[in-house]
Amino acid sequence: MTRTVLLVTHTGREEARQVAAKVIDKLSAAGVAVRVMADERHDIDIPESDSRVAAVVAEGDPNAADDCELVVVIGGDGTILRGAEVARTTSTPILGVNLGHVGFLAESEVDDLGFTVDHIVKRNYTVEERMTIDVLVRHDGTQTAAGWALNEVSVEKASRERMLDLVAEIDGRALSRWGCDGVVMATPTGSTAYAFSAGGPVVWPEVEALLMVPISAHALFARPLVVAPTSVMAVTVQHRTRGAVLWCDGRRAVEVPPGARVEVCRGSQPVRLARLHTAPFTDRLVAKFALPVEGWRGPRS
Repeated sequence: MTRTVLLVTHTGREEARQVAAKVIDKLSAAGVAVRVMADERHDIDIPESDSRVAAVVAEGDPNAADDCELVVVIGGDGTILRGAEVARTTSTPILGVNLGHVGFLAESEVDDLGFTVDHIVKRNYTVEERMTIDVLVRHDGTQTAAGWALNEVSVEKASRERMLDLVAEIDGRALSRWGCDGVVMATPTGSTAYAFSAGGPVVWPEVEALLMVPISAHALFARPLVVAPTSVMAVTVQHRTRGAVLWCDGRRAVEVPPGARVEVCRGSQPVRLARLHTAPFTDRLVAKFALPVEGWRGPRS
């Protein structure tokens, strides 16, 4: 049976296009078929007659990753989040090759391309599941929008000149009312993304929890919250607010009118990430943030 890998590339970067071409060459030479997105094929400069490409699929095709062993993503975390949209419906694992600045979701760096392809060919990788979150928007008793996210859902002000007026709740009980720029509701995976920038805690991926982090709240109590994975977090946009915008992973947006209620809970379907390394999350944290650890002598015996 032919092995197939779906390639998702940040084609806006020349380096990514070059790396994608190398990945196609190396995998094809090893007998692994490569599938690419239709709108990326010409950017990567793959001729229509090139037999190295097994198939071409559309960006929004829910079956794009069908029968694929992996979704290999060439880019930064934003491109990996795009790959997650493609891979989630088929539960196909994602393996990210980082070309971004931090690349917390990526498993390897571009300098390790040979190592990465070799491990793919030999199936020398493990797969871990990452929690997602589902979100519903209700207004006047009607569901007006729904979505999901791997990192976070954020409710943000639609206009710069006015704060949002939000009431936050956990498990159907009111928690606090905030005048703020917004609220981030995140997974442990997203704790190093937008929630981190908003002052939230770093949560190890193995921890099952949900986060609620207010953004620039003008309130006496506006601390980041870590709640149970079974909890339902919600914010209601008060009527005196002109409106808000709901973002899922910073990629998909919907308007939230005054009076609407945004509910967030653990996602019904996780995202699967392929791992090449066995190093603990602490090492990843130190490397990605270049944390100072000089003087550490290790655990005492």
